[in-house]
Parts: sequence; structure tokens; C-alpha cells
Amino acid sequence: MRVVVFRHVPFEGLGHIQPILEERGFAIEFADLYRSDAQPPEAATAAGLIFMGGPMSVNDGLPYLEQEIEYIRGAANAAQPVLGVCLGAQLVAKALGSRVYRNPASEIGWFPVRPTSAAREDSLFRDFRDTETVFHWHGETFDLPANGTLLACSERCRNQAFRLGSCIYGLQFHLEVTPEMIADWCQQDANCGDLRELDSLPDPYHNAARLVALSHHVFGAWADLLGPGRQLKHSFNLRGLQP
Repeated sequence: MRVVVFRHVPFEGLGHIQPILEERGFAIEFADLYRSDAQPPEAATAAGLIFMGGPMSVNDGLPYLEQEIEYIRGAANAAQPVLGVCLGAQLVAKALGSRVYRNPASEIGWFPVRPTSAAREDSLFRDFRDTETVFHWHGETFDLPANGTLLACSERCRNQAFRLGSCIYGLQFHLEVTPEMIADWCQQDANCGDLRELDSLPDPYHNAARLVALSHHVFGAWADLLGPGRQLKHSFNLRGLQP
């Protein structure tokens, strides 16, 4: 079985997600549609789709992001599992008809999130403590999609994680990052504007051990949705939505 992963820049990869998928025997196909030589993937036949982060905005009108929005809508109509991380979560929200816009405050670094009461019954989030410190890097947020279930919040940004139906998830924060990824992001030219807002660079190792444990459970539970015996409870008719 195959998982298609949509990346948006070379330096935002799967991190902790990759070994979890590989241990379960999934082949990983990277769909880097931002590259001029990229070929559109056969997404409809994949076990699931993952949409990663990036420094751009879903509102930039980039053609490859519009392509990805159509892939997300197709997956939603087919009840195909989808996981969106940061920019990926915003793409999922926009594909499902929600507004994406500037958050009143950026979150860059380690900040707490709180699971909602619905998270206690969710297979991905039920192991979250009352407060978890996770890594963030975003300046935008989104409205919760219609019929979506809010799973986590923070003081600075209410909509931190959501589920739609049984197999579509969006995470505004980054559980996938390794310390090496965080250190690398702080060196990337594309992130310089964000870093000017900070008094100091985030410590890559601040809560890294707990992040490993959380990512193992969350992404492992999402990978469990990809098997041939998975239960798909909802599909959605999204034909009326506009990019």
C-alpha cells in the first residue's frame, strides 16, 4: 500500500511520521508539486494522503496549492484518509469550505495546547494530557470546517486540531518535527521574516522526548486508518465548494 505525501519546500519533510509508516509497510510517494518538473500523483488509488507545512499561504493563489485542494476534495468525497500538518491543515480547511486568515498572534516555538472533551474519545488524541507543550510555526489560522470536530486549542490560536468524519485530520502544530528539523528551519532563508519576530531562537530539544511519544501515538493511530479493514463512516459531497 502507498501513501502520497505533498511537500511544499525541500526542508519540511515527514520527520517522525516516516518511520511510523515504514514500520507498517507503507510505500511513501512524495508529490512535490511546487517543482516545475513534478508529475501529478495517482492520489485516488493511495491508502491515504498527507499534506505537509510550508512558509507560503493557502491564499497566495499558487497553482500547485489549488491542485492540492482538489485532491483533498476528491479524498473527502471518497472517504480516503487525509492528514494535514500546519499549512496542510489550512489546505484541508480551505478545501472543505472554511476561511483561512491571519491569526492575531504568530506561534513560533514551544507553546501549550489543550485537548477538547471530544479528544478523549478520539483514537489519535485520547493519550493527550490536560496540557501538552508542542512545537508551532505559523502565523495564520482557519475557521473550523462545517461538521468538523475540534480536538485541541491554545490561548493564542483556538483551532489547533480537528477531525472531519472518521478519517480526515488537520493539525495546526508540528508533532512530526525532530530537533534536527527545528534547527534546520531556523537556518532557512524562507523563515527569516518569521524569526525576526522572536527575542531568541526556539530550543530544538525543549520538549523533544514527549513529542516523540505523542507523534508515535497520533501518527500511529492515523496510520491504522489506512489498512484494508478500516471503517469509513463518512464521505462528503463537496462539488459546490469553490477554491
